Amino acid sequence: MIVSSMAKNGAILTAFALVTTGLVATIDALTADKIAEQEQLYLTSQLHEVLDPNTYDNDLSKDCIVIKDERLGPYNSQVIYRARKNNQPVALVVRHVTPNGYSGDIKLLTAILRDGTVAGVRTTKHEETPGLGDKIEIKKSSWITTFKGLTVHSEDDNRWAVKKDGGQFDQFTGATITPRAVVNSVKNAVLFAQNEFDTIFTAPNSQCEEVSQ
Repeated sequence: MIVSSMAKNGAILTAFALVTTGLVATIDALTADKIAEQEQLYLTSQLHEVLDPNTYDNDLSKDCIVIKDERLGPYNSQVIYRARKNNQPVALVVRHVTPNGYSGDIKLLTAILRDGTVAGVRTTKHEETPGLGDKIEIKKSSWITTFKGLTVHSEDDNRWAVKKDGGQFDQFTGATITPRAVVNSVKNAVLFAQNEFDTIFTAPNSQCEEVSQ
């Protein structure tokens, strides 16, 4: 009698576990596509913020390479998206990071046109102090837009510094470290793009979605 009862309870528990597992699997399947769709929309939005979508006709999210280069940050592989029009190179959209923010890493996205000028820059992630360093966010300040239309003439181009260091970029009151880090990182990304533009466009395509953004 006891054995029969235990067997019955075991069967019920097994059935419950199977049903629960099935429900979890079903929910995962239903939500996976939605999550992927939202991630794709977010990526597209980021890319459009730094590069006018009318200037290219390919799918940037599927035309990209993954590279590790100290000019783009001291660690992690960075994604570079390639913009083309009529199959001709138009611009590179480069993910890069600086560890020199006041509160640590600042992740950036910079678009560089074929002639070496900046099409746009956005901060994608940071931990800078609210009310001070967070002015690198487009939602907080238009400061990040001041890079648009600029270029770097050489590694010694002293215009690429905050005004406190003799350059042309405004610093934030009480927060010079943050804009200094961003300016230096964008400068390095532009120099990288200028020097490697043709090489990047001839490199094999990568599975960029596998790299953390």
